[in-house]
Amino acid sequence: MNWIATHPWAYPALETLHLVGVALLLGNLVLFEMRVWGAQPSLPVRPLAKLALGVALAGFALAAVTGTVMLASQWAELQANRALWLKAGLLVAAGANAAAFHLRGGLDKIDRVARLQTALSMGLWLLVVACGRFIAYV
Repeated sequence: MNWIATHPWAYPALETLHLVGVALLLGNLVLFEMRVWGAQPSLPVRPLAKLALGVALAGFALAAVTGTVMLASQWAELQANRALWLKAGLLVAAGANAAAFHLRGGLDKIDRVARLQTALSMGLWLLVVACGRFIAYV
């Protein structure tokens, strides 16, 4: 990972791609979660979910790859960073929440539990973003 430290554009390019991934992830989750909360009830849930959650997964993949490369490039400095470890724990919690949503058939049960799970999802992802920003400052 030495090339990241020696190339003046590498880290800023990775950060930019990381932010694009986060934007794709969060933007599409918000779109889907708004539908779960009752916005545009004429839109069928499954086709919207197929599009929005597919793009959200692509955004997550981009953010995960770029985040991993940035982390690996500064592992010695970051391994004791509390914000990084909190972010990692929140990522696991967000993934577990998403898995629980789908395992209970949340796409077919747009009910109170689905709304609670989507609210939890948004809260977790916003905390992930906040922790990501704090990594540079703690």
